[in-house]
Amino acid sequence: MFHSIDVAQGREIYRRPAQPWQAFQAELAVLKDKQRIFAGVGILQRSEYLHRLADRLENRKDILAEMICEEVGRCLRECQAEVNKSIELIRYYAKLAPEFLAPKTIATQASLSQVRFEPLGIVLAVMPWNYPVWQVLRFAVPAWCAGNACAVKPAPSVARVSAELFDLIGNELPFAAAWLDNQDTLKAIETADALAFTGSTETGRTLAAHAGLHLKKTVLELGGSNAFIVMPDADLAQAAKDACYSRFRDAGQSCNAAKRIIVTEAVAEQFIPMFLQECAKLKTGDPKNPQTTLASLHREDLRRRVHSQVENAVANGASCLIGGEIPQGSGWFYPATVLDNVNPQCRVYHEEVFGPVAILLRAKDGQHAVELANDSPFGLGACIYTADTEHAWRAAEKIQAGSVFINRHTSSDLRLPFGGVKASGYGRELSEFGLYEFVNVKTYWQK
Repeated sequence: MFHSIDVAQGREIYRRPAQPWQAFQAELAVLKDKQRIFAGVGILQRSEYLHRLADRLENRKDILAEMICEEVGRCLRECQAEVNKSIELIRYYAKLAPEFLAPKTIATQASLSQVRFEPLGIVLAVMPWNYPVWQVLRFAVPAWCAGNACAVKPAPSVARVSAELFDLIGNELPFAAAWLDNQDTLKAIETADALAFTGSTETGRTLAAHAGLHLKKTVLELGGSNAFIVMPDADLAQAAKDACYSRFRDAGQSCNAAKRIIVTEAVAEQFIPMFLQECAKLKTGDPKNPQTTLASLHREDLRRRVHSQVENAVANGASCLIGGEIPQGSGWFYPATVLDNVNPQCRVYHEEVFGPVAILLRAKDGQHAVELANDSPFGLGACIYTADTEHAWRAAEKIQAGSVFINRHTSSDLRLPFGGVKASGYGRELSEFGLYEFVNVKTYWQK
C-alpha cells in the first residue's frame, strides 16, 4: 500500500494500492517499444524533451515543494531548494549531454576506431522517501539522455508527491510508474535491464544480490556516516557553523550529512562549546514557518530508532551534551543532540544515525583523525577543515570515501560525480560519470 500523511498534522492525504504484477508487465512491454523509438530520435531531440520537462517543473515548483514539506516533514525552504536543484539538474544535462555522449575517436591500427555510448534499455529505480523529487531525477535524467527508458518504484510514504512528479514527466519521455509491492519489485528487476537504488545498506544488499543473480547492471547509493575533521589550525568559528548546518539540515535525514565530528584534542575544548552554541540556535516547529530550522523526523519508527541509538550510546559510556530526550507534543520531533566520548562499544560508532544526532570523536593528531574517519563501514564522503591545504590533500588521499571536501561541508554538485565506497555503495551519479553508468560503452573498429 502506498499512502502519504501530512507529517505535521498526522492526517492521511493520499492512498493507493499496489498495482497487480500483470498490469505492470503490460506497461513494461509498451515501455520497451517506447524506448526503442526514443533511442532513435537522437540526443538533440531528447535534450529538447528535457528542457520542456524543466519548464513544467518550474511552473509547478511551489506546489511540489509544499507537497514534499507536508509528506517528508522537512522545512519548506529545504524542499524549495530540492526542487530548484532538480530543475537545475535537468537543464545541466539537457545542455551538456550532446557533448558527453559524442563518439570518441581513438587512434589505433584501424582506419577508424571509436567508442560510442548506447542505451541499455529499461532502468528500474527503487527510490527513498527523503528527497522524492531530486532522487528520482538524479538517476532518470542522465538515463534518458543516453536513450534509456525509466521505471520508478517510489517510497510508499511519499506517494502523493511521487504521483505529481510522474504526471509532470508526461508522455514525451519513456517512463512507467512502478506501484509495486516488494515481491513484485524483485520480479521487475529480473525484467528490466539495469537497477538504480538509493536507500539503506541492508535493502541495497538484498536488491543487488537479486540483480546480480540475473546479471543486471546496478548503481547503489546507500548510507553514509561522513567524517567532519577539525584540525588545530582550522577556522573554528566557520567549522562550528558548517558542522551544525551539515549535521542538522533536513532534520539530519541525509546520507551525505556530517555525522561524526572528529576534532583534534588541541582545539577540542575551544571547538565543542562553539559547536554547541550553534546547535542551541536551532528551532523546532511548523516546517512551513520560516523561523523553523529543525523539522520533524519523517515517521515515528524512525524517531524511535534514533532515540534507541542515543540511549545505547549513553549506556555504553557516551555523554549527551545537549538533547537526547523525546519531546512532548504532536509531530515526530527530536532535539538537536550531541554525543561526546563515543566509543566502539556504542552502536552509533558503527551505525548510520538518520536523524539530528551528532557524534563527537577526539583525535590525537591529523593521522589519528584520518584513522578515525576510516574506522567506519561507510565511505560516502568526508571533509577536512584546516589552514594547511597541502596537508589536507595528503590526508584526503588516505580517506576511504567517494568524496573529500576541504574547508567545506560535504554536498553534491551537478558537475562532480557523487557516490561512495564500502557499505555506502558503488557506482556514481551526476556529471558525465553518472551519465556513463547506464550505457553500453561500445567499441567500433573499421579496417
